[in-house]
Amino acid sequence: MKALKKIAAAAVAGVCAIGLAACGGGQSNGGEQTDLTYDKIELGTTGKDIKTTIKLYSHRTDLLKDDYNGTTWKQYIAEFNKMYPGIKVDVTAGTDYANSALTRLQGGDWGDIMMIPAVDASELGNYFLSYGTVDQLKDQIHYVYGQHYKGKVYGIASTGNAVGIVYNKAVFDKAGVTELPKTPKEFNEALKAVKAKTNAIPLYTNYAAGWTMGAWDSYVGGTATGSDTYMSRDLLHTKNPFSDPGDGTHMYNVYKVLYDTVADGLTEDDYSTTDWEGSKTKMNNGEIATMVLGSWAVSQIKGAGEHADDVRYMPFPITVDGKQYTSSAPDYAYGINKDSSKDKQEAAMIFVKWMTDKSGFSYNEGGLPVSKLPENDKLPDAYADFKDVTFLEDKPAVEGEEDLFNDLNSDSELAINAGGDARVQAIVEHAANKDMSYWDMVDEWNGKWNQALEDEGVEVKYDTVTK
Repeated sequence: MKALKKIAAAAVAGVCAIGLAACGGGQSNGGEQTDLTYDKIELGTTGKDIKTTIKLYSHRTDLLKDDYNGTTWKQYIAEFNKMYPGIKVDVTAGTDYANSALTRLQGGDWGDIMMIPAVDASELGNYFLSYGTVDQLKDQIHYVYGQHYKGKVYGIASTGNAVGIVYNKAVFDKAGVTELPKTPKEFNEALKAVKAKTNAIPLYTNYAAGWTMGAWDSYVGGTATGSDTYMSRDLLHTKNPFSDPGDGTHMYNVYKVLYDTVADGLTEDDYSTTDWEGSKTKMNNGEIATMVLGSWAVSQIKGAGEHADDVRYMPFPITVDGKQYTSSAPDYAYGINKDSSKDKQEAAMIFVKWMTDKSGFSYNEGGLPVSKLPENDKLPDAYADFKDVTFLEDKPAVEGEEDLFNDLNSDSELAINAGGDARVQAIVEHAANKDMSYWDMVDEWNGKWNQALEDEGVEVKYDTVTK
C-alpha cells in the first residue's frame, strides 16, 4: 500500500504541522486508558454509574432521518438509555464515508466511536482501543479477524454481509426466469430474457457513484472459489490470479460477468448518468431487474417504494464443483478512540456490546448476526434464496503474512477490496466503448500482480494461466 501510505502520511503531516494535538494517532489527551475488555462486560451491570456523553461518527446517514423505514439511531439510543440512562450518545454521519472518515481520523476530530475506514491492520493500534484478544472474543462474536492485528481486536462489526445480487422477482417472473441462475452463462441468459420480455433494465451498474462498483471485488474470494483461505493465504502466492481456470470460477469469471453484461447491451443506456439514490426506487418499482451489491442494500431497496416483497437477494451465479458458496464478511466495524478518557472508552465499549448483543441491529438491517448469543443466531428473510448455499467466513493470514495482502495490493495498484472502484469502472468503460478486450484487461492485471509478487520476494506456489 506504498503509494496510498505516502498520501496518507503527507495528509497527516500537514495536519500535524498545524497542531500536534490534533493528530489522533500520536497524541494522548492525558486520560487513563481503560483496562476493560469486551468479554468482561455484563450488560446492565458493568458501568451502571457512568455519566458521560459519547460521540459516534457513522456511515449510516439514513438512520438519522425520522422517516427512515426501519429503526433509527434515535430509537436505538432511547432503548439503550433504558438500561444506561447516564450514557448519552451523540450520533453524526457522513456521506462519502470512506473518504470523510479517513479525513476525520487523520485530523483527530471524530469523537469516541467511529466505523473504521480503510486503515492498514498494522496501523489500527495507532488510532483505536483494543477490545481484547482474539482468544478472548472468538467465542462471543463472529468476524473476530475483521479488524485485528497480531492477536488484538480493534473493531467489532456492526453487522455481517453475505454477497449476492439484489433482484426484482416480479421482473424475473415476467421474463419467464423461474429458476435462479447458478452460472455466468445462465445469468447472461436470464438478463437477455429480461431485456426481451420486459421494459426493465436487466442490470444497473451504478457506475457513476463509484463506490458501488467496488462491490464486485467482494465475490472473488470464497464465493468464486469455494475456499475460506483463498483471499488471505492462497492468492498471496498465486501467479496470474486473474486468468481463466476453465471451469467458470475464480476472479476471471466474476469480472467477466460484468464485462459481458455491458458488452451485450444488458445495462443502462448511459453508464455515466446512473444515480444511486434513484436506483433504489427504480428497482423497487420494477424498472431495474438486478444490481450487484452486498446484502446490506436489500433493506434500503425494500424501503424505497411500495413493492418491498418483490425485492429479493440471490446467490452470485458461480458454481464450484456443483455447489454454490457465499463469502460472509463484516460490514463497517465500531472502533473506539484510544485517546478518549477512560469513562468515555468504557461507555463506548458498553454501547458497542449493547448494539451487538441487544439492539437487533444486524437482523433489522437484513444482515448476518455478529453476536454468537443463541438468541441472535438467525438469518433474516433476505436470505431465503440461500438455503442451499454454504456461507464462508475467511480465515486469517498465516503468521508473518498479516500485511502481505495489503503490500501486494498496493504495490500492484489493483486495490482489490480496498477502494479499487476505478479498476472496476474501467471494465464498464472498455466493454461499452469496445476499445479493450477482456483478455487484454486480464493480461494487464496479471502483469501488475506478478510484478508485485516479484518485488515483495514472494514464493509462487500456484499458477492459474490458461488460454
